Amino acid sequence: MERTLPPAAASRAELVERARAVRRHIITATRDGKSGHPGTSLSCTDILVALYFAHLRHDPRRPDWPERDRFVLSKGHGAPALYGVLAEAGYLDPAELSTLRKVNSRLQGHVDMHKVPGIEASTGSLGHGLAIAHGMALSLRLDHNPGRVYALLGDGECQEGEVWEAAMAAAHYKTGNLTAIIDRNGLQIDGPTEEVMALGDVGDKFRAFGWRVLTVDGHDFDQILGALKEAASNPLVAPPTCIVAKTVKGKGVSFMENVVKWHGTAPSPEEAEVALKELS
Repeated sequence: MERTLPPAAASRAELVERARAVRRHIITATRDGKSGHPGTSLSCTDILVALYFAHLRHDPRRPDWPERDRFVLSKGHGAPALYGVLAEAGYLDPAELSTLRKVNSRLQGHVDMHKVPGIEASTGSLGHGLAIAHGMALSLRLDHNPGRVYALLGDGECQEGEVWEAAMAAAHYKTGNLTAIIDRNGLQIDGPTEEVMALGDVGDKFRAFGWRVLTVDGHDFDQILGALKEAASNPLVAPPTCIVAKTVKGKGVSFMENVVKWHGTAPSPEEAEVALKELS
């Protein structure tokens, strides 16, 4: 089936503004919640904006539309970014973002599919998302459903063994409707990935497992969308696609960029004010 973009597929200029809005949501939500993961959320913002506003087949009025594409946030601690995108897309009231991580809030620190519309899988225990996404993709293929499945993984997450079990299985079953996107920002909670547990060339590793690999600048919408379009052209029975997106931790806020402490530290009101001025 030929793919069609969402009814209101955004222009590049609109994507830039959406990304700016989502980054502001990330800062205000983590500030208000006094908790969260701003650095890892900021690094994947442009990827999520490209997916939801210019690529995925989805409908916020029908979150359970059977022929929708599925997105799995395997790096579930990047929840502030996904909540911000879902708010911009119409799944959530933006006012609810200020309840992040608060008692009785739907917006937990890691995404919960039973609480928030538009969330396809509850994640947060790292390493499981690719296997979940692979199962979804196989199910869609068996049902002759045109939906495709996209999973976003952190690069530190790729140190988990289950990621590679899933990668091996997807290549074996030629799950062509599955795309993995690696947020390759080079930092994890304990420091640089290459010092904690060296990943080397992640693309070469996926290629060795039998995947088709594309490498992009994870903050360049033209490159991201080009890779997503190429992935979506993959036959249903074919090697799955891995997009390695080279990103910057804390992208968009100068004092957060490439600083490991912002992996999981919420900004103070004063720090948030500086960040919001940069994003205005």
